[in-house]
Amino acid sequence: MRCCTEYTDRAGVSLLDYTMSQVQRLYKVYRVDRSILLDHSMRGEKMSSFFHEAVEENPIIAAVKNMDDLKICCSLEDIRVVFILFGDVCSIREIVQQIKDSGKVAMVHVDLISGLSSKEIVVDFIRKNTEADGIISTKAALIKRGKELKMFTVLRYFLLDSMAYENIRQQQHAVKPDYIEVLPGVMPKVIGKVCKMSKTPIIAGGLISDKESVMAALSAGAIAVSSTNHEVWKM
Repeated sequence: MRCCTEYTDRAGVSLLDYTMSQVQRLYKVYRVDRSILLDHSMRGEKMSSFFHEAVEENPIIAAVKNMDDLKICCSLEDIRVVFILFGDVCSIREIVQQIKDSGKVAMVHVDLISGLSSKEIVVDFIRKNTEADGIISTKAALIKRGKELKMFTVLRYFLLDSMAYENIRQQQHAVKPDYIEVLPGVMPKVIGKVCKMSKTPIIAGGLISDKESVMAALSAGAIAVSSTNHEVWKM
């Protein structure tokens, strides 16, 4: 497996020597050249620029799992997209509202919200009762319902074995999520294989804890990384 220290720019400078703002500018050019997010010709529709532009501004997505995380990420101006990994039927509205008040994109992982069912109606609840921009789920039926309700969608996969590749290959066409998130995100060779196979943009998540793992995932072809690590948020 390639170490990300092998990744260099055209002048031969290691990408690990870049600041994150330099990485973001460099990666904008890289993504346009690769036509990763802008194409989406497979869907026959133009993706809304709102979520895309937020990811383009900063490929680091803050994943929050408690109120302390929420407070910190809302205070960071550079963070543009937030994945909500906690909450319950009583608190999710307030959690989403704090993120929206800070000018960020709010994505709710509906599988992790306590007190809500695993049926499609949970998506209707989020749409009707919060200002969330979209949902995250491992369940294809919930992603389909999110798309019917004109929400942004992230289909989450755990890369446990080779069967995961075939599932991604099939469901990217059947479900047509806006993004696919793959976990863990610290396997650049595997992420690279998924990116080549998928026409849907890939987000790498899970165990992203330092600049090296961020750069390895982005260099492998991921459009962004999600992390619960506060230091990664501040890069």
